[in-house]
Amino acid sequence: MKVGLLTREYPPDVRGSAGAHVEFLARELRARTDLEVHCWGEGEAEGLLRHRPADVLAGADEALRALSVDLAMAAELAGRELVHSHTWYAGLAGHLAKLLYGVPHVVTAHSLEPLRPWLAEEPGGGYALSGWAERTALEGADAVVAVSHGMREDILAAYPALDPDAVRVIHGGVDTLLYRPDHDTEALERIGIDPERPFALFIGRVAREKGVHHLLRAARMFDAEAQLVLCGEARTATGAPVVDARTRELVDAVRRERDGVHWVTRPLPRPRLIQLLTHAAVVVCPSRHEPLGTVALEAMACGTAVVASAVGGLPEVVDDGTTGLLVPYDIDHSERFEAALTEAVNRVLDDPVQAVRMGAAGRQRAVREFGWDQVGRRTFALYEELLGRV
Repeated sequence: MKVGLLTREYPPDVRGSAGAHVEFLARELRARTDLEVHCWGEGEAEGLLRHRPADVLAGADEALRALSVDLAMAAELAGRELVHSHTWYAGLAGHLAKLLYGVPHVVTAHSLEPLRPWLAEEPGGGYALSGWAERTALEGADAVVAVSHGMREDILAAYPALDPDAVRVIHGGVDTLLYRPDHDTEALERIGIDPERPFALFIGRVAREKGVHHLLRAARMFDAEAQLVLCGEARTATGAPVVDARTRELVDAVRRERDGVHWVTRPLPRPRLIQLLTHAAVVVCPSRHEPLGTVALEAMACGTAVVASAVGGLPEVVDDGTTGLLVPYDIDHSERFEAALTEAVNRVLDDPVQAVRMGAAGRQRAVREFGWDQVGRRTFALYEELLGRV
């Protein structure tokens, strides 16, 4: 079976959960298919083709440049028997390949543009283009993969024209041999984290859907002994880095009230992130929208308790009261959510024995239920089903 896997991010340029998902899925699919990965970047290797935006669009809107990559990908997909795209960045390439070569197109949705309406505030019209590309890919696909049951509900609500039978749930996974407790302290030393004090950790994009502003307001009332570590950079709808003035204001406000606040805006190598996940007293996922909750899974695999908002796929990852605590999200009463978030984080910080129990239970759950071998097997079965219809 000749499969084309289409993505923006691929090692060594992986910054988000979608890129990590493709990285580990590709590893599983290589054992089952003749796999060709198409991603952004320069250079080629066996089974890997990198594409870059058209040079003539050097000064154009980033979304338009992204669509030029889709054209380049589609032109190179001749001979593939099935294509599988991830995120709107690659979805149009899959749709065009379906039309050009008459092959099935599978889309995995890792986020949904209709659930990020505030991105329309960015200048240039990029959000309108990304929304059009996502709708075109999803509504034209032969199958849409949702990474959680919560995400499936969101997909069908955002795109009611989709056939519900075409939207399948295949949970994402975590490599528990890679993500496992690492008690080295190099990462803490480089950042300046006091190893004698507990810290709450956030890892992810500094974006509204990730709930960072909620976290920063809640953190003002975290236990005084606790530190706060933020690992993430702010980006536009098309992935361009930006200076997020509002986030900086909130970080400064927290720093005026407490010490031990660390914001790491540069990407950290995976081994250092694993050290942070291991040493954190609690990992906080305060998302407004979360397809699965990859960071929560990674934290659990590293043996750390999680506090998360009860949105999207997070309730399918975090076993409330066993591997962490879930906080109901109330979009109309943000102060209520932030107060509940503070209470939940402090409950974990104030009971280290229970936190250790939650971390151990999380590790067991990650190993038992979220292996990438299961993801690869179910994805390949979907490919076989679709090709059997041709």
